[in-house]
Amino acid sequence: MPFEKIVIITQKTQLQELLERFGTHGQARFYLEHMGASFDEYQAAHDAYMRSVERLEHALPAELRQQFVERGFLPNFSFGERDLVATLGRDGLVVNTAKYLGNQPILAFNPDRLRVDGILIPFDVGNAAQVIRSTVEGKYTLSAISMAKAELNDGQVLHAVNDLFIGQRTHLSARYHIRLGDVGEDHSSSGIIVSTGAGSTGWFRSIVTGASRVIEGIYDGGDLSAARTEYRFPWDADYLYFSVREPFVSNVSSAELVFGTIDAGARLELTSHMPQNGVIFSDGVEADYLAFNSGAIASITLADRKVQLITGV
Repeated sequence: MPFEKIVIITQKTQLQELLERFGTHGQARFYLEHMGASFDEYQAAHDAYMRSVERLEHALPAELRQQFVERGFLPNFSFGERDLVATLGRDGLVVNTAKYLGNQPILAFNPDRLRVDGILIPFDVGNAAQVIRSTVEGKYTLSAISMAKAELNDGQVLHAVNDLFIGQRTHLSARYHIRLGDVGEDHSSSGIIVSTGAGSTGWFRSIVTGASRVIEGIYDGGDLSAARTEYRFPWDADYLYFSVREPFVSNVSSAELVFGTIDAGARLELTSHMPQNGVIFSDGVEADYLAFNSGAIASITLADRKVQLITGV
């Protein structure tokens, strides 16, 4: 299917965000240097990103309609079914963009190999002209990335490319009933993380690393190093992992169902016991959340749709 338009998703640099806060370069410099940070590094990163934006602009084919969209406008932007979507930024930009797409493929360009890891970013912006041309001609390969889905009993839905967080907005304990299959119990914890294969290198890795180190510290001589190196699971895995953070055992709360797999076709059911401040958010974007307060029931499942990431041309 031929593309009608290419939509380029950009993001603000850290310097631009500082200028929004402080107003001028001078005030931003004073703040950073007062805190012991280097303003020059912020400026260098900004300049590198802006050069990448220019390079990508020059690489766009003239015959294809173009539209630039800053990351902050994604929640209110409507993508066309025949849009080719390109991202220019960090891995998080790919993740945040993917949640708002249907079957549109994503071209992810790395603006700065010195500063951006690019786990989900196959292409350098320096090769953008050739990559875009091959893609427009249909000469590309796709990798499917599984997503998680949270659906409330009122019909609201939230998708995640990396992970879902279910818990309290504040640092107070999250209280809820958890059920997987025939097993259920009441919990008091710091919340639940549901991870996809793409997210296994992020929050999931942190959970596994922390848990293994704690156990090794308590039981001197135990070796759980394999857990810290074998945490990854495939991007297109047909399952999710859930991890309960800091579960507390009391007369009214248990901690048996604290880690497990949500297979395709199965669901993790959570019933909120929080009068207020209960939330579900995805991929670290706290501002875009579902309220999860008393009376809310969340079904956590593997999403039907997958992210279509272009990984080769």
